[in-house]
Amino acid sequence: MAKAIVSPLLERGEYNPQNVLGIVGRNSSIASALNDLPKEVKVVSSEDSLSKEVWKAPLKILAVKPQQFSKIKESLSSFQSNDQDQFPKPLLISVLAGITLKSLKKAFPGHTCVRAVPNTPSLVGQGLTGLAWPDDITLDQKKVVRKIFEPISEIYELEEKKLDSFLALTSSGPAYIALVVEAMTDGAVAAGLPRHLSNQLAHKTLSGTASLLREKSLHPAELKDMVASPAGTTISALRHLELAGLRSALIEAVVLAADKSRQLAEEVSS
Repeated sequence: MAKAIVSPLLERGEYNPQNVLGIVGRNSSIASALNDLPKEVKVVSSEDSLSKEVWKAPLKILAVKPQQFSKIKESLSSFQSNDQDQFPKPLLISVLAGITLKSLKKAFPGHTCVRAVPNTPSLVGQGLTGLAWPDDITLDQKKVVRKIFEPISEIYELEEKKLDSFLALTSSGPAYIALVVEAMTDGAVAAGLPRHLSNQLAHKTLSGTASLLREKSLHPAELKDMVASPAGTTISALRHLELAGLRSALIEAVVLAADKSRQLAEEVSS
């Protein structure tokens, strides 16, 4: 996700590659992190002495697994600035699921911390990003943050308490959709279509349906009714999906993902 955020900014000339420093957990991760980035970008492991230099940067993006937050907080707290009088403070943008502004502020007191929730379609410039602002952020800092995410996504400024639900739908959502598309593809193969054609048709059906819903401002139920004719193939299939509990399963999946995000926040703060 960090690369999805940074790469468009470098391509557009918003930042000088020589001024970008990436920190990864292990030496073995450096090569993949550098892949497709300008050669001037530096990426080092957290064990490298150069990694301390990141705390001098005016802008930082924290993009690790939430479970690694405590480890980073403990190992790097001695390197960061604790100058509470600096204004404006350096920006730290966190894309960690569930880690609250309160926890971020406590871990990085010398920073203005922002929570961002982007999703994987950002990799192709079709993402969605939810932003929650701290009380001490300046208007100029907000502009900086928006400018970072605008090239890859639509931006939604939300109350922090709504970010868990936003994440459950938009960040976890691509995995739900991918699972449905995979299952539909397998069904087409089982019904007699070759695999490569089934994949192509499933992808086209997904993108075409999304475009139709959006461009015609259709409610999903309207589109469903447009397709399902009396005693036809579609209504027979829909009946089976209802009996199998697909609708309920998807509803509960979103709720569970939101609950897990809140649970992560409680684990960090406890």
